[in-house]
Amino acid sequence: MVNEMTDAVVILSANQAFYDAFSTASFDLMKNVWSSSEEIVCIHPGWAPLYGQEAVMQSWSNILMGGHSPKITCHNAIAHFLKFDLCFVTCFESLQGGTMAATNIFLNEENSWKMIHHHAAPTAQHIPHTSNDNSRLQ
Repeated sequence: MVNEMTDAVVILSANQAFYDAFSTASFDLMKNVWSSSEEIVCIHPGWAPLYGQEAVMQSWSNILMGGHSPKITCHNAIAHFLKFDLCFVTCFESLQGGTMAATNIFLNEENSWKMIHHHAAPTAQHIPHTSNDNSRLQ
């Protein structure tokens, strides 16, 4: 049985680790966030979907190590549990004056939550930060 309150804190920490890796342009941290499975998917804003470890990690290498990594912050993150080992986080990303809506899916692999899917896309409206940021569970 999933302990949703405890696991929500862990999931949201894993989600924040993704944004920390992104904002500090750390490829090593980014690689650690993701599952080592071939069954991962990443959809960067405006890009076609990238499938598999090689394509996804190459995209992050290009973004983070190419000197073009934007400063990004995550807010209004909510953890949604599907099963004991599968959870998705919905959130908003603020970067370069714009806002993206994002979905990040995590799989529990050997007691460690690893990202298996990231999808971010522009949103037309400004989303205010909630006062209970990064601590919600659905």
